[in-house]
Amino acid sequence: MLSGVRVGICEDDLQLQSVLARALSAEAFDVKVTGTGRDAVRVFSAEPPDLLVLDIGLPDADGRDVCQALRAHGVDAPVLFLTARGGLTDKLSAFHAGGDDFLTKPFALAELIVRAHALLRRRALDPAPTAGLHLDAARHGVSAGDRTETLTPTEYRLLAALVSKPGIVVRRRELVSAAWPDGAIVNENTLDAYVGRLRRKLRSLQVDQQIETARGVGYVLR
Repeated sequence: MLSGVRVGICEDDLQLQSVLARALSAEAFDVKVTGTGRDAVRVFSAEPPDLLVLDIGLPDADGRDVCQALRAHGVDAPVLFLTARGGLTDKLSAFHAGGDDFLTKPFALAELIVRAHALLRRRALDPAPTAGLHLDAARHGVSAGDRTETLTPTEYRLLAALVSKPGIVVRRRELVSAAWPDGAIVNENTLDAYVGRLRRKLRSLQVDQQIETARGVGYVLR
């Protein structure tokens, strides 16, 4: 057992929420529970857990967008996604969104516990830096100070992929995987056009961070 380890849960099914909380508490984890994507971003950005168990099918947001928002806010905890859909494209999209593991409902609690311990053993020790932009997974928006810009779902996912890796060049194929469904055919001009729209929205927020081009490779937020 790992006493003192903080585990966050975001699950809207109250019965499953309770079962998960009891099972993880029995492992001596310090468990905190939320039921919506908005609460998860608010609570776990302020107090990052060591592990997050995150349902994809939340009432107010896609759990994958919530994961991206948390990554953009500097939360580097491993994320174990829960979902009722276990197709290959669902799994790939979960990993592209920043998830670390995936369980399809219904699942055995014993398996969840084993996966939780395995993720905690591999957890990175150094937290990722944050770029200072705040993403809202429920509203697909980005804000800085008192200014807010609305994003399309694709813009949101592109920006989240960049914000989660400030100062690091994100390759074009990685951006496409993060923002579009698996298997989608996205030409280079389409990606460039979306990045151009994001640049304009960041300028309107009057922030120092801007998206730079790494010619022939991808883009970087500095």
